[in-house]
Amino acid sequence: MIQHKDHFHGSDLEKIEQVYGIKKETITSFSANVNPLGISPALRRTLAEKIDAITTYPDRDYLSLRRCIAQYVGTDAENILVGNGSTELISLFIQTEHPKKAMVIGPSYSEYEREIALGGGTTLYYPLKETDGFVLDTKDFIAHLKDDIDLLVLCNPNNPTSTCITNKSMRMILDACKQHGIYVMADETYVEFADNMEQITSIPLTNYYNNLVILRGTSKFFAAPGLRLGYAVTGNRDLAKTINTRKNPWTINSLAAIAGEIMFRDSAYIEETKALISSERKRMYTLFDAQTDFKAYPPSGNFMLVKILRPGLDAQDLFNRTIRRGMMIRDCSTFPFLDDKFIRFCFMKPEQNDRLAGCILGQDGEGIG
Repeated sequence: MIQHKDHFHGSDLEKIEQVYGIKKETITSFSANVNPLGISPALRRTLAEKIDAITTYPDRDYLSLRRCIAQYVGTDAENILVGNGSTELISLFIQTEHPKKAMVIGPSYSEYEREIALGGGTTLYYPLKETDGFVLDTKDFIAHLKDDIDLLVLCNPNNPTSTCITNKSMRMILDACKQHGIYVMADETYVEFADNMEQITSIPLTNYYNNLVILRGTSKFFAAPGLRLGYAVTGNRDLAKTINTRKNPWTINSLAAIAGEIMFRDSAYIEETKALISSERKRMYTLFDAQTDFKAYPPSGNFMLVKILRPGLDAQDLFNRTIRRGMMIRDCSTFPFLDDKFIRFCFMKPEQNDRLAGCILGQDGEGIG
């Protein structure tokens, strides 16, 4: 198991307040990867009218919510599982499958390895190569799949590299995994931000592969991490039934279930989010790609991985510099296979992005040294 160092998570604003003496309300988090538009306007307008819902239990099967999600993603309601955030669903899936050995593509989100370890399993990492721009070499990767691997975990687009695997490549991976008896868990937390989402999402593949489960949530795209509403999509009805029998009842509260239905139907908000992120992703990548002191990796999600090329400058230096100006970025030295020369930041509104870029690039009146 790879040893993970301590770090500030995007939600650790209380810790930042204690360590740096900066009021958390004044911090703009470029580390949390949350939609800068905030919650859906339709949700803000109408949720209060539904407050009486808390006087009754929610539907144990969450049928209305599952139908709404199914319509949103283009599948059948029977293929939808809902949970208290995608974290609960990851845990339930691991508990159900009990993988003894799992493979994770790294660098990636550490929660996968934690849940696998809690279930008594071990994790192998397949490292993405910096020389390939952290883009997966599908053929080489498939050659590393073996019969003793029970589970493959993919984050797509990947965090923190913001690279993606197309569904054409995913078909090749799923075919190979079928031959080796490997189940595939694909985390699509960031796929809705991608310009080429239709070429990335594996949800259509759940109609053809019974060794695939896809995780999504509302924390990032819908800017609702406190809602704790996640969902999974699988065409394996037996797996769905088994997971549902293991779930505690009513893990999603009545207001969260109603909020989900409102958000998934707010098409204007969804389109505005996609347009904003697409524009800012292109603009910020172009800006950093032109720098000699930094190397930006082409992003697919709503965040970008950047390598510091300037000697004598590292990720902690830039973290300290930006946080003291009320902006929080991610020091990526805590991710497997990355060192203290890598940072990650998400795309916010144009004026916020301009302020961050000026600070990182030393164009705010102070040098970057």
